[in-house]
Order: sequence, then structure tokens, then C-alpha cells
Amino acid sequence: MKAAVRRTGLMGWVWRLCVLLLLWLLGVAAWIIWVGDRDQAAPADAIIVLGAAAYDAKPSPVFEERIRHGLDLYRQGYAPKLIFTGGFGGTGARFSESQVARRYALKQKVPGKDILIETRSRTTRQNLVEAKQVMAKHDMHKVIVVSDPLHMARALRLSKELGIDALASSTPSTRFRSFHTSWRFLLQEVYFFHRDLFVKGA
Repeated sequence: MKAAVRRTGLMGWVWRLCVLLLLWLLGVAAWIIWVGDRDQAAPADAIIVLGAAAYDAKPSPVFEERIRHGLDLYRQGYAPKLIFTGGFGGTGARFSESQVARRYALKQKVPGKDILIETRSRTTRQNLVEAKQVMAKHDMHKVIVVSDPLHMARALRLSKELGIDALASSTPSTRFRSFHTSWRFLLQEVYFFHRDLFVKGA
């Protein structure tokens, strides 16, 4: 009888821990969604557009949404400069992600003098590290960071860690539209939230 009670008590604690874990994960997911839904766009020195996949000279649908939103902010006068980030996506790529974005912006009649790029980064952290160097070179202090809504929480967290004074402006539309793709992207960001708590510099 006592063994059965102990087993029942143990299962009860396991059940409580599982519920607490689920509530924690739901809270993190809700926070990620909440951050992505806010638009903090305000006057800044530059607009940083975080890189995403490009197919030769053409931005992927996800990247194109980010570029277009960055251009919208630029045209609305929030900042006089655009910083496009993203290196070469694969062996043999003719253009880096940032070069693809620059070509796109030039076709939209943005003056070349208002476009800055870096071509070495491959991850979100590297995007921001390289962008910070561009900022320092041009005496920039405050920026607007552009990315997808579900990506924004991580982008802001990394910006703060790197000492970048950043405001968030998520793309108003996203190519992660279906429940399947949005759910997978959200799970990925929940994972990165916890990974970054324990693995700094990843």
C-alpha cells in the first residue's frame, strides 16, 4: 500500500512538472508572438534588414518581404541609410544575400549612397555583429531592425546582448503564412530562446 502511495505521489509530481513546463513554453511562445506584433519604428540612424535566403540574384519570398519593409521605412523617412546583411548562402553563389538586397533596392530607385552592406555573415548573430561594425564605421548609434514577426524577439535579444540600440519593426506580412510553417518557425524560435540562455555566442 505504501509503495503504491509513493508511486502515486511521484506521478503526481511528474504531472505537475509537466504542466508547469507546458505553461512555461506557452508563455515563451506568447512572448515571442507579442514582441513580433509590436512596431517600434521611430527616427533612427539606419535600418538594418536581416538576411535570409537568396536564389542567385533573386531574394527568396521571405527575404523580399524584409527588403520591401525596409524600403517602406526608408521612404517614410525613419532613417537615411539602409544596412543590408547576409553573406554567401552556398558554394558557387554569385551574390551574397546583402548584394541581392542592394540590387533590389537600386532597382527601386534608392540612391546607392544610402545603401550599406556586409557580405560575411551567415547567422542572425553574425548579421548583427557585422552590422554593428558598419554602424561604428559610419558613426551610427540607433537603428531599426527589420525581420519577420516570429524572428524579432531573438533579433532584439541579440541586439541588446551586442550593445546595439535597436528598435523593432517586423514585416507587416510574412511568407510564413500557413499554420504548418508558422508553427514550425515558432517552435524553432522557442528552441533558440532556451539555447541562447545556456550557449552564449551561438
